[in-house]
Amino acid sequence: MSIIVYVDGRGRITIPRELRDKLKVKKGMSFEVSYEDGEIILRPLKSIADRYYKIYKVDRWPEDLDEFIVEAMNRWWRENGM
Repeated sequence: MSIIVYVDGRGRITIPRELRDKLKVKKGMSFEVSYEDGEIILRPLKSIADRYYKIYKVDRWPEDLDEFIVEAMNRWWRENGM
């Protein structure tokens, strides 16, 4: 699919609705923009939550999430010799 778009005075382009709908682009999404072989490549990024959804099963959420995160980081540092 090829659609012509124009750059505005601030260097922005609008992704046409047809492509936004096809890619399920929503307000606030992040994209990686790269330059390869003379072309601009635009890749949607998944959120960390989406990336790890259903990978880890949580039987019980910790009461103090901050304390849990600190302990998890300390354990990681110990196990990785840091």
